[in-house]
Amino acid sequence: MLLTTTSMIDGGKITRYYGIVSGETIIGANVFRDLFASIRDIVGGRSGSYEEVLREAKETALREMEEQARALGANAVIGVDLDYETVGGSGSMLMVTAAGTAVTVE
Repeated sequence: MLLTTTSMIDGGKITRYYGIVSGETIIGANVFRDLFASIRDIVGGRSGSYEEVLREAKETALREMEEQARALGANAVIGVDLDYETVGGSGSMLMVTAAGTAVTVE
């Protein structure tokens, strides 16, 4: 299945629109990740553990959106948008939402 952030597909003709599809995931960052991220915040550098959590959450949200589109009969999702948000009392949970328009492309 083709997923794209654009509203059209070069060389393809959209023959049917199915509507908006989405996928959401909320994933927690554990105490150890928080501890190591705090250290990285002080000394500088990238936090590989948080990057992995972000990557996993994004892939899950995209996969759920794709499954919803496929169930409708679509073969592509256009106008894909990813949103990231922290949730929970201390912001220890990460929510990733993927949304787009399910279509059939020839």
